[in-house]
Amino acid sequence: MNSLPLTIPGDPPTPLFLAPQAGVSESPFRRLCREFGADVVLTEFVSAEGIVRENERTASYLRFDDEERPIGVQIFGADPGTMGEAAALVAETYAPDFVDINFGCPVKKVVKRNGGSGCLRDLGLVARIIRAVRQATALPVTVKIRSGFDEASRDPVGIGRVCRDAGARMITLHPRTRADMYSGKARWKEIAALVRAVDIPVIGNGDVRTGDDARRMQEATGCLGIMIARGSHGAPWLFRQSRAALDGMAVPDEPGVRTRFEICVRHAENAVAFEHDAEKAVREFRKHLGWYTRGLPDGRSLRQRLFQVCDLGEVRAVLDDYLAAHGTGGHRPVEGFSAPAEDLIVTKVPVASPCGRAGAVD
Repeated sequence: MNSLPLTIPGDPPTPLFLAPQAGVSESPFRRLCREFGADVVLTEFVSAEGIVRENERTASYLRFDDEERPIGVQIFGADPGTMGEAAALVAETYAPDFVDINFGCPVKKVVKRNGGSGCLRDLGLVARIIRAVRQATALPVTVKIRSGFDEASRDPVGIGRVCRDAGARMITLHPRTRADMYSGKARWKEIAALVRAVDIPVIGNGDVRTGDDARRMQEATGCLGIMIARGSHGAPWLFRQSRAALDGMAVPDEPGVRTRFEICVRHAENAVAFEHDAEKAVREFRKHLGWYTRGLPDGRSLRQRLFQVCDLGEVRAVLDDYLAAHGTGGHRPVEGFSAPAEDLIVTKVPVASPCGRAGAVD
């Protein structure tokens, strides 16, 4: 069997996945990426312990709208029993299309609890976790892995086979080790090796930053799908460019500054609407403001102003000032969007007054 364990509208030959990314893959960004061509999205990775304890903030990470389907919820943890219980609760309460297990996160605070890529130090534990989750839910269970914990343990094919034998129905491979973090180049040849070694779908992940990168990964590895992570930061249009490249079509140009800012503002508006706390939402959105303005002339001074904004009015004003100063005028409708902005908003809430933290930089 080498077909996806979920149904994707349109049945694209090489589906595009938005990676589960903490602090990034929230519902507003997932919706935006879907509009730009992402075929499947995943939630931010969520602690199994937090789910079982019914932690309020953990539950907020699990919210999604039916328009985001197909969607997977990614969970992490090191205790098979807790992971199974969390998967059962997710399936019963939220009913995603699949449950994904995080064996790839390299972040220290996750690894020190043996979660994420920390599990790769004990492949017996990896197998027990997958079996426990499989037994707890009828939903498809998938995994995201790295090539190993460090160079000495680097064995993506061996890890992948353990996952398959334990019952995983799809594997996403980021071909770096935990020790690599995000340094160096992703070894796409390891994705190709895993594709040849297992009879379940393999999704490639790592170093896809342009549409042509997506095409080259698929051609070089034979992966069934492509997951895009950091390349999407401040660039949700990468999915549209990747689809064009994969389909042999002309790859759309990067959007102009005015269009980029309009997309950014719409993203910010929906982040505020989804969070229900406007001040907090804008503070947390500052990282996106930094990504959307990468590579612009005088970008450093622009970001210095944006990293101090406290409400949506300030975001709009700073961006309009930049456009006016660079001779491009104010906002106008976003090119390439088929849906009005309000269609992306989950719940409308009042915009808060300035937060009084003008000097704070997150």
